[in-house]
Amino acid sequence: MREDMGEVTTSLQRPVTNEGRSELVRHVDSFEIQPPTPPSHNGVPRSAWARARRRVSRWHRPYTVALILLDFAAAALASFLAIQIFDQAASGFYGVKEDPTWFYTVAFGLMPLGWVVILWGNRAYDRRYLGLGPDEFKRVIRGGVAVAATVSFIAFATVTQLSRYTVGFALLGALLLILFGRILARSTLHAIRRRVGQAGHRMVLVGTLPECLEVYTAVTRNPSAGLVPVAIYITDGYAAARGMQTPVPVYAGRDILALVREVGGDTIAVCGSASAEPGELRRLAWQLEGSGVDLVVAPQLTDIAGPRVHIRPIEGLPLLHVEEPTLSGPALLVKNLMDRVAAGIGLLLLVPVFLAVGVAIRLSDPGPVFFRQPRVGHEGRTFRVWKFRTMYVDAEDRLAGLVDQNETDGMLFKMKQDPRVFPVGRFLRASSLDELPQLINVLWGEMSLVGPRPLPADDGDFLGDVRRRLLVRPGMTGLWQVSGRSDLSWDESVRLDLYYVDNWSLAYDLSILWRTVGVVLASKGAY
Repeated sequence: MREDMGEVTTSLQRPVTNEGRSELVRHVDSFEIQPPTPPSHNGVPRSAWARARRRVSRWHRPYTVALILLDFAAAALASFLAIQIFDQAASGFYGVKEDPTWFYTVAFGLMPLGWVVILWGNRAYDRRYLGLGPDEFKRVIRGGVAVAATVSFIAFATVTQLSRYTVGFALLGALLLILFGRILARSTLHAIRRRVGQAGHRMVLVGTLPECLEVYTAVTRNPSAGLVPVAIYITDGYAAARGMQTPVPVYAGRDILALVREVGGDTIAVCGSASAEPGELRRLAWQLEGSGVDLVVAPQLTDIAGPRVHIRPIEGLPLLHVEEPTLSGPALLVKNLMDRVAAGIGLLLLVPVFLAVGVAIRLSDPGPVFFRQPRVGHEGRTFRVWKFRTMYVDAEDRLAGLVDQNETDGMLFKMKQDPRVFPVGRFLRASSLDELPQLINVLWGEMSLVGPRPLPADDGDFLGDVRRRLLVRPGMTGLWQVSGRSDLSWDESVRLDLYYVDNWSLAYDLSILWRTVGVVLASKGAY
């Protein structure tokens, strides 16, 4: 069969599933000739106010309504708390003595309604920002600033006597309660996506098969994101895909919009070089106007966070400018200062814990309380890491007999039931208390609170991508630890560490520290 048959196109209607294989694995090896589908309309809908109803992705409608109710209730609760706490000061708020009805109307009606309107104006209810990423919270904070500015302007313009404590508490309290409500709502949404598999976006991936499979792996790595690929539309012909295993059906030679409706999709993701032909992506965007189908572009910029990517339009051409990683400068200086201050305070506060753990270790197995091992640190410099000893004193001698029982790949040795670990040591590892002495390394500047984990110095040279981990100081916790710890493969651990090196920021460090608390309490992947 020729691949350039002109008017005749090929289509994979029913992918074949091999016997004995998972139902999610299909082979691209069946073809069917079908007449070409007439092209869909191009251009805007007839009415500028018309909007197509989304046939599949309707989760955002009840979710948005729930957010509006939560935000309104949070603002009203903040006003109520402000009045209760500053009752005396509130007596003059909006002339409550003269007209209490107007006062309570403003406090529990107009103010919460103003919050909702301004949040809506700041697109804090836009479904593109809900449930994923920090943009939703940034827009809420921006809305809070706008509410404060609006209240200040109205008070100044009307010469209204307001209690600054009451108003300040109501505004700040409303902002914190709204953020807290958003966090709870997002956690609920993520739980539904993980356990039920609903409330997500059904995606059709468009591009060459390798590019589509790479995007498939990236978007399915985190089920909480709610991105569910349901089909792949390849643009380079079936010859490149014949015999390859695919997790979802593969199609070609079809009208894309008709295909999206057939598979129940609501989003088209253009992968890599799928839009190499000039104007092709623009024509696809025209075709999707008024259809209720989203169009996203997944460029070949993997593991690069949003703050490093900026769009610079030049004569209608949107250029993606990728900033260099922040590996020096004032932000790094602040990070180092925060590390040392936090480590010093932590060591002082944890002295009783250190004494209790030391006694427990000595009672469990005679020997040193601390275990010190050479590790590779910043720029390849070797240092000795501090840890509470969790293994018997002859652990190193017994390692040779356990090498064939290693349960991980890569450069680390891990066993869930390592016989070299004594009972108290198992508790210390599960609770991560054995890592606390590394605050000494942080205080000396050999480590950081957040960063890639330091690897043993006797595991060979750090070559290729792994060596890039050494561009920053190793950390007590990191993206690897909050994403699965020892349950992750070596390649996945390296990928997460490199992502941190390329995209770290002070806000990201605080986020990882916060996530570390939950991971430690759950004892997930700690052994």
